[in-house]
Amino acid sequence: MDSTGQFYRSPLLQDDNSLQENTVDCTGDGSVCVRGYPASKKHTGKWKACSLTIVCSFCSYLAISSVTKNLVSYLTKVLHETNVAAASNVSTWQGTSYLAPLVGAFIADSYLGKYWTALIFFTIFIIGMMILVLSATFPSISADLHVWAAWTEIVSSQHIIFFFGLYMVAVGSGGQSPCILSFGADQFDDTDEEERTKKSSFFNWYHFTVNVAALISGTIMVWVEDHEGWLWGFSIAVLFVALGVGSFLLGSSVYRFQKPGGSPIARVCQVIVAATRNFDKDLPSDCSLLYETTGQGSAIEGSRKLEHTTGFKFFDKAAIVTSVDFEPVGLLNTWRVCTVTQVEELKILIRMLPIWATMVLSATVLAQMCSTFIEQGMVMEKHVGLFEVPAASFQSVEVIAVLALVPVYEKILVPVFSKLTGMANGISPLQRCGIGLLFSTLSMVSAAMVENKRLQIVQEKGLVDQNVAAPMSILWQGPQYFLIGASEVFSVIGLNVFFYEESPDAMRSLCLAFSFANISAGSYLSSFIISLVPVFTARGGNPGWIPDNLNEGHLDRFFWVMAGLCSMNLVAFAFCAMRYKCKKAF
Repeated sequence: MDSTGQFYRSPLLQDDNSLQENTVDCTGDGSVCVRGYPASKKHTGKWKACSLTIVCSFCSYLAISSVTKNLVSYLTKVLHETNVAAASNVSTWQGTSYLAPLVGAFIADSYLGKYWTALIFFTIFIIGMMILVLSATFPSISADLHVWAAWTEIVSSQHIIFFFGLYMVAVGSGGQSPCILSFGADQFDDTDEEERTKKSSFFNWYHFTVNVAALISGTIMVWVEDHEGWLWGFSIAVLFVALGVGSFLLGSSVYRFQKPGGSPIARVCQVIVAATRNFDKDLPSDCSLLYETTGQGSAIEGSRKLEHTTGFKFFDKAAIVTSVDFEPVGLLNTWRVCTVTQVEELKILIRMLPIWATMVLSATVLAQMCSTFIEQGMVMEKHVGLFEVPAASFQSVEVIAVLALVPVYEKILVPVFSKLTGMANGISPLQRCGIGLLFSTLSMVSAAMVENKRLQIVQEKGLVDQNVAAPMSILWQGPQYFLIGASEVFSVIGLNVFFYEESPDAMRSLCLAFSFANISAGSYLSSFIISLVPVFTARGGNPGWIPDNLNEGHLDRFFWVMAGLCSMNLVAFAFCAMRYKCKKAF
């Protein structure tokens, strides 16, 4: 690593026979191999490299998901927390998990690169999981050793150690997730048309794989934790994280590495400061007179040049060159004048913001699976034949829908769309997001219709005053869960593809982290909307739409309101998507 923190300037593995790397048939996106030389198209990258990152993501997601899905149970049954305290702790921990990707992505894009940043956060992840294993051994240790009698409260000590490890897991898992996802997509050359079309497939199979992991953790891993003990559950999770890191390291010799471009925050601030300094200057009539480096390379390490676009002309003033913009030694003062590429980076971020904002409601609908959908299922008939299906377990329908629809989308819909649109990937990422928003709306409509029918049965059976399940099968919830799964295949994956493809080359991990933050924002918005329901509906002795006894309420009206909000949001998204200007790199 040099003084600027960019380890790619010198080879990672020095080889006396590799003083000069063959530059014929190398990638055109500036990526390098593990030795620091231009990456070969033939010997590096593509599916043989990104498949190892997918395996790594599968292992790490299975581990973190096995903790997440049963965390409330551990807090209440093992640490003996109240339901309120456990719910509060889970929410706080999940918030940290969604903030950690921003930290990891910033470090990756600015200084260390995605490979090394991922390894650092994987180390934190493993240490955190090992601490969870240690916390799970407390009951057995305290029963055998008298030394623990000196601890006045064994549970309190276990509580401290568990939460220390739990937050290390949140930071480690969250920090590596955008790095691994972006690094896997980096294995396809943006300048090669054939390779670029395969990036969408990578995102499809990535989400397919993590949903397989979610299904396994929600069934097998949760069963192990509940029946064989938490020590077994946490230990298996540690082994999976170690297996994931091992598979990631296994591909080091065939990976393509993108160079970190320095702090994106500093570059954004430089554009704002330089434009403000030049606010009284007139822009040249010819945009080619705006400052840009000569030659093929960009002034930003690891980034291609971006073509100048119209709009947000104020920031173009940051690229106006005057004689005082150069120091006496001839060096460019980056706080006085910026390149067109640097200005376009900021423009891209501004243009992406409305897309991000209009996709938040899609994440709000996803959040209903963990709240209102479960509450609805708890007051329905859960027996299917001889089996009783827990309301929370019925979420598996959404996971199964994703697993079924990803191959259908990849193998059937993409070829059909391609014939209609002439696009290699069938439809654009924004079109894909729009279809996902439509499925989100239909999911809310389905939930409202099911609840309306359930309340009719409650009225007919005279169960309004009784907090009991209506004689209506929980299987009626299947369509709403399936539609949410369809929404995820289109909107969540589409948003990831959009953020990766449209983000500046040197900000890809950070922009993908913001796509993860979209889920966090959707969860917070869901909590906010639900908190407003009793304020406006529970007045004058009225139980409101979502009371403790749902038979007295009108959960269907809440779902109809959500469907209406989704419909208006879809219109707003379509407006923003049609006005969006795609980036042009060269």
